[in-house]
Amino acid sequence: MRGKSTSKKLLLSELQLGMTVKLPLSWTNHPFLFNRVEVNSDAQIEMIRGLGVTYVFLLSESNTKPNIAKADTEDEIDIEPERDLKADTRKAIRLSQKRFLMSVNNCRDVYGKVVSDPEGAYRLSAVLAQDLLSHLQEVDTPFLTLVGMDEKEVSVTQHGVSVAVLAMMIGHALDLAPKELGDIALGSLFHDIGKLKIPEAIRRKHGALTPQEINFIQMHPNFGFDMLNRCGLFPKEVLNIVLHHHEFVDGSGFPDGLTGNKIPITTQIVSLANDYDQQLSGQQIMSPQIALGFLFKNHASKHAESLISVLVKILGIYPPGTIVKLSDGCIAKVIMTTKEVSQPQVWACKEDGSDATLRFLIHEGVTIQQAIKAEELTEGAIRSLQVDKGISFYFSSLQT
Repeated sequence: MRGKSTSKKLLLSELQLGMTVKLPLSWTNHPFLFNRVEVNSDAQIEMIRGLGVTYVFLLSESNTKPNIAKADTEDEIDIEPERDLKADTRKAIRLSQKRFLMSVNNCRDVYGKVVSDPEGAYRLSAVLAQDLLSHLQEVDTPFLTLVGMDEKEVSVTQHGVSVAVLAMMIGHALDLAPKELGDIALGSLFHDIGKLKIPEAIRRKHGALTPQEINFIQMHPNFGFDMLNRCGLFPKEVLNIVLHHHEFVDGSGFPDGLTGNKIPITTQIVSLANDYDQQLSGQQIMSPQIALGFLFKNHASKHAESLISVLVKILGIYPPGTIVKLSDGCIAKVIMTTKEVSQPQVWACKEDGSDATLRFLIHEGVTIQQAIKAEELTEGAIRSLQVDKGISFYFSSLQT
């Protein structure tokens, strides 16, 4: 008869990459798929340290050690090759797009299981939230990349992923704990799930809604809360986000008209991210820069000023998706935010749409002169810049 394997307690300060550990928690109280975790990223270590436990059980240590070859002479030391920034950026953009599509597809799978398999839905959503957190934390200074799908109208799941990315960027800038970032991720992904209970004819209706239809749509936070609360697995912080993501600090929101600090900070963050992103995901796609201006002009009192300031810093003067005119006369779409807010990476073309290419304004000495409207473009430029595609955001993996 084989004896039961033993494991020793390991302090969180002793956690290292390559270890396999067991969490001293029920699976419903942590975001990992199983209690047994193979630690392969710094993000996982930070998530474990944010769970409120003082130790884990060490099941196995890393069997691999870094292979460091010592040079016999200084002449043998490898010199790091010159970086190909354009190739790296193209790779990062493709990776962000791939991760966005995977997140949307996984989110759809989760939605399909909420009623029929709530435990499976919770497990899958926890893995999805963990992936989002690891993508956020894999670079020291994360930036935003423009992503999207072929459809002009953005789906509920696309919108959920984009809101999660924006809200997590805000939370990261505020130095929120991994647990809070995880709550923001889950709450954002599920915040509009209640809309699936609303007839598609109302959700996708062109033109003004009747008062009855407006009241019906405004019930979607309650519908979503009831769907998730029924299984008893989701944390109260996540449920609060789902129920109150349309609440505003001035009390003008719904369903409960909450004010100020009665709205938790994680919910306030998702409310702001949702308020901005939903202007980009409707039937009439608004320029990301105009949407930001609309937020300032019409909704400044609805959100904490400090949170709006953080959102502005994250998006930059010209948020990804904004159509701009360059100082050399070309037209461009902003693709990725950078430290130099007036010289981001862009997809540019001539006024007639020809010579479309990825450009790095900061290396060319070219600047953005102004944002322009889609109706000012030629048909060629509209095709080259894909102006009619929906606008969503994902984390950039580009090391700056």
